[in-house]
Formats: sequence, C-alpha cells, structure tokens
Amino acid sequence: MTFEFLKHDIKQQKARARYRARQCVAEQSGREVTINGKQYLNFSSNDYLGLNHHREINKALQEGAERFGTCASGSSLITGYSYAHQSLENDICEWLNKPKCLLFASGFSANTAMMQVLGNKTCHIYLDKLSHASLIDGALASDAKIKRFLHNDTAQLSRLLSKSQTNTSAEETNNIIVSEGVFSMDGDQAKVSSLAQIAKQHQAMLYLDDAHSIGVVGEKGQGSSANTEVDVVMATFGKALATSGAFVACDESLADYLINFSRHYVYSTAISPALAWATKKSIELAQKEHWRRIKIQELSLLLMSKLSNKVKLIQSASSIHAIVIGDETSTLNVCQKLREKGIWLTAIRPPTVPINSSRLRVTITSSHNAKDINYLANCINEVIA
Repeated sequence: MTFEFLKHDIKQQKARARYRARQCVAEQSGREVTINGKQYLNFSSNDYLGLNHHREINKALQEGAERFGTCASGSSLITGYSYAHQSLENDICEWLNKPKCLLFASGFSANTAMMQVLGNKTCHIYLDKLSHASLIDGALASDAKIKRFLHNDTAQLSRLLSKSQTNTSAEETNNIIVSEGVFSMDGDQAKVSSLAQIAKQHQAMLYLDDAHSIGVVGEKGQGSSANTEVDVVMATFGKALATSGAFVACDESLADYLINFSRHYVYSTAISPALAWATKKSIELAQKEHWRRIKIQELSLLLMSKLSNKVKLIQSASSIHAIVIGDETSTLNVCQKLREKGIWLTAIRPPTVPINSSRLRVTITSSHNAKDINYLANCINEVIA
C-alpha cells in the first residue's frame, strides 16, 4: 500500500507522547470552557482582554453583516475591499501611528507573506531563535539569506549584522531583523528598544510579530511598538481583540509593494467585512478600557507569588506564563491531574518547544479573578510537588 508514512509517522507521534488530537469545545469564555459535557476553569485561552462575547462587539458584528454582508466575495484587488475594511485599516493606522495598513486572513498568512515578499535575493533576514513557525516557514520559502540569533541576544545580533556588512557589497545590505513582541511559548518580551537601536545603526528594517502584545501592552494596547519606533508591525485579531484575521502596519512604499507582489494578499479572499466592522469596536474597547491590562498584571503577580519554589516558572510580564515540566509524558500526566481538578491547560510539546522543555502554557485573562488564580496555584503546587 502506498502512503505508508501516514500511519508510520502517527504511530511514532504516539510512541513519543507527541500525538495531538482536537477537542470539541461546546462553550467557552476567557474564564471557562465546556468540553465533553464538563466545565473547566480555562487557562489556555488567548482571549487576553476577555472581549469574546462582549455585547458591543457582537452588536457591531450583526450591524456589519446587515450592512456589508458576511463575506467579502472576492479578493481585495477585485471587489472584496469594502468600506468596512478601509475604515478598520484607518483605525489601526491612527492607533499605531502608521501611514498604511493591510488586512490578512490570519497571522500565519501575514507572516508568511511578509517574509516571502521581503526575502529578496539581496536581503538578509535575521530571526530570533524563538520566532513563530510562520516566520521561519516564510523566510525559508524566500530568496533571502537567513540567520537565526540566540533568543533575545542582541549582542550576537549586532555581531552578525556587522560581519554581514563587512562581507557584502553596498547593494546587498538589505537587512531585516525579525522578532516577536511577546514570545508565544515563553511569554517573555523582546528587547524592542535595543532591536530598534541596532536596526537604526545598521540601516536595517525591524519587523515585529505582535500577535501576543497587541491589546495587552501599552497604555492604549498599542503593543510592543507603543514606546519604540518599529518599521513593520504584524498583529492578529483572534487573540486579545476577540475576532479573526490579522494586519500589517507599515509605510506607504511597502504597502504598495505588498498590493502588487504579495501572492497571499493578491489571491486570497478578503476577510469578512462583518468581522472587520466588529474589530473596529474591539479596538475601541481595547484602547479605552485600560483596567483590563491592569487586571492581567495584578493577577500575573499573584500567580507568581503563590507558586512553589519547586515550580519552574519562566519569568514574564505578559499574559503568558510558561511552567516547564521537562519530558512529554510527565507533562501530559500533570495536565491530566489538573483536568481532574477542573483546570484546563494544554501540554506544549516538541517540536513547538525544544526537547525536554515540555510545559504548561498558562494564560491569564481579565476575565479571571483572584480566587481562580489561588486555586490554580494550589493545584499546580500539589501536582508538581
């Protein structure tokens, strides 16, 4: 029989305790999730600001559907670019103080598109070692030369850039520095100010994936670029903003180039105009309701103070708190014990994270309360001790 590798590779996944299966969610909020008829405290949601199910966003979605329809019915370069899309782009430009913005179907699509488009044969792409898979895949599919620097090691990045400029001619010095604003699996933040300074020194472009920063970081939720000039910002709507899709904010020349040469943008149906209209309301709420960000910070500090010294917690000032267990089997066992106590956490295993660093990825949202955090900490201390 052909395609024997399908069964073989799945069998290997199971043997290595890396097998993945979907779970059908009946209901969920930032705080709770119902799976297989049982309700759990949910600490795996990316609904950081607790905006999912928000009445004003739901109302905007209904208004958008009635006014523009649920489907764009075409790509942005045919008839798919509606007033709802244009209005959302304008809001994002004003929010992030950027000249232009383009919408994409997903963060994965946006990152892959950007790396492929920017990855001209005259370019060098410098990726943080912990950059998202979409950035790595996009870069590898490009014509650029690729180098990965150690996680948050700005000194190594500087050395690599200096060496590159010494070894290449003047017309081959199109350098792009790529990082996440908040890293999705560790929850730590990039050294954005240092990256911006290095980019300026080496005349490089700075590209930030702000999927886990937008809405959460900054006085008005602008993300990692709130206090630092960043050339290109990509962020998603499906996490803190509680809708779906993504955007790239940049200058006019890059936006024009994307419209003409990005295959992901040119050949994809535009996102739902109803969702675009709803996202405008999400951004409005994210900007003005700063208490949601303050609550995340307070609950995060509470969690850190309550966990035992035996728990290996990666320090983080974001919504994401990684608790490293080690091998895959032990991590799955801890997850199961927590589920028995009514806590839903997902085991993060290789290849998403390095071997022997499997972990619990705890996400805290503004929907949680102090009682939830205390219970979570007590349960983790019990099952890991």
